[in-house]
Amino acid sequence: MKRMTDATSSPTQGTAERDTGADVHPLLAKHRQTLATALDAIRERDYWSAYPESPSPRVYGETAAAEGKAAFEAYLGKNFPLDQPGTDQWVATEASPFGVELGVSYPHPDVEQLFTAALAGMPAWRDAGPHARAGVCLEILDRIHSNVFELANAVHLTTGQAFVMAFQAGGPHALDRGLEAVAYAYREMTSQPGQAHWEKPAGKGAVLSMEKTYHIVPRGVGLVICCNTFPTWNSYPGLFASLVTGNSVVVKPHPRAVLPLAITVKYAREVLAEAGFDPNLVTLAAESPGEGIASVLATRPEVKLIDFTGSTGYGNWLEENATQAQVYTEKAGVNTVIVDSTDDFKGMCRNLGFSLALYSGQMCTTPQNILVPAEGIRTEDGHKSFDDVAAGIAGAVGKLTGEPERAVELIGAIVNDGVVSRLEAARGRGEVVLDSQAVKHPNYPDAVVRTPMVVKLSSGDEDAYGTECFGPVSYVIGTGSTAQSVEVFRRTVGARGALTAGVYSTDPAVLDEVEKASVDVGVHLSCNLTGGVFVNQSAAFSDFHATGANPAANASLTDAAYVANRFRVVQSRRHSQPAGA
Repeated sequence: MKRMTDATSSPTQGTAERDTGADVHPLLAKHRQTLATALDAIRERDYWSAYPESPSPRVYGETAAAEGKAAFEAYLGKNFPLDQPGTDQWVATEASPFGVELGVSYPHPDVEQLFTAALAGMPAWRDAGPHARAGVCLEILDRIHSNVFELANAVHLTTGQAFVMAFQAGGPHALDRGLEAVAYAYREMTSQPGQAHWEKPAGKGAVLSMEKTYHIVPRGVGLVICCNTFPTWNSYPGLFASLVTGNSVVVKPHPRAVLPLAITVKYAREVLAEAGFDPNLVTLAAESPGEGIASVLATRPEVKLIDFTGSTGYGNWLEENATQAQVYTEKAGVNTVIVDSTDDFKGMCRNLGFSLALYSGQMCTTPQNILVPAEGIRTEDGHKSFDDVAAGIAGAVGKLTGEPERAVELIGAIVNDGVVSRLEAARGRGEVVLDSQAVKHPNYPDAVVRTPMVVKLSSGDEDAYGTECFGPVSYVIGTGSTAQSVEVFRRTVGARGALTAGVYSTDPAVLDEVEKASVDVGVHLSCNLTGGVFVNQSAAFSDFHATGANPAANASLTDAAYVANRFRVVQSRRHSQPAGA
């Protein structure tokens, strides 16, 4: 059931008055219904989205796309219009996977001045309280949404995503994730009253009476270290979770995808200033080529919260070295699908083929290892051999990517040279069922486009499939049985982690066994996907992203625990007159 946004009841109604005795902040009043529905959604976990995902003119208006593209193009070849203190030079590091010259320069910070500025506005932001902060964050999300085509073009040309995917994942879906974080944080911060009158009998008619005040206190500066592939979708949860809980935020973009975050920071600062707060509560920390500023920022004593998406090596470094901070990491893993049997062989192959081809496999949730019994599987059409299964999956990928004009709207472009190197190395690891091909992009002649590769391996080739090969590479792995597939799944995911897992089986006992294994190794599981839901997609407000229960991530990035440790409750007590005295 799709939840409507015109509900008459609101869980936020009266909360501000109860907790503070003050009028609701005007921005919270403006966005009250959005927050109320988001709070319903994270409780009920059914379908809802606050921001339409279709870039259709019927949804956003006839001129929205052209105006957004013009706003994006106005940034090219210039210094980005970001007025923040401590700028010591301007840097340009982006190289579009589509071969488009961007030429945007960004302010590089003097670190000392950056942190001085980031700390200055925190007392007033803290004292404004959860309701005001939630209202401002909701307005920031709304402001970004009002400029979503501008943002989508920036995501498209810095990441290599096809435009529709860049619009959806970089715009509405990312905004939903930011809103989700605000809703969780608001619920946690307002789960108790701001004040309480306390009385305790003290004997002989005496009463001990006190007034108690509970302050929501932020941890410090939040640092968001962003990735190249999904710069907004992966960063908005941490950015908004830290900001709404009273912390200032320094955004450190990936050097190849700065523009989407610069646009985000620009609108955040704009809204903060309009609301009467210090815009330096949100700042951008762009780095010069090869500088490695993230490590400098991450170990600063002012930084108490770090959100990172990227390589296992650097995520581990942050966890081991940024000991003054609470570090949230999403790292590499070996996403796995177990194939036991199916009653829709073509549907299974189509579904897996789409999952492997989407954005050339450059998603943290894309399947890599497909475990299939070497003796084959049962299907609605009878027995299919291991080679039949590999060929069916490869054929589905090939059908999706066979026509360049259509293929590029699904697979996009290759985000960096490292992906190409891994793709070339994978060719020699086993029997290639479907080779990767270079594709000429019809709109971007200098784009680096490669179709996905499918390689056959055996269960003994764990040196190849036991680590992540990020990019358009998937392995179909022959095992001795489904039972061995489950053993391989447990071993590899337990050691390396995963963000997603899938299983295909017509046997309820097998489904139960794989679900038990997925619980044991802490990875989200999808069963028998053959239609329009794919293992590498997750729905905000309903699906959790990551679990924090295996090495691929040390936290679930979409639950209450993710926000709850970003603030503390500090109380004060004063003697008072007993009630009725």
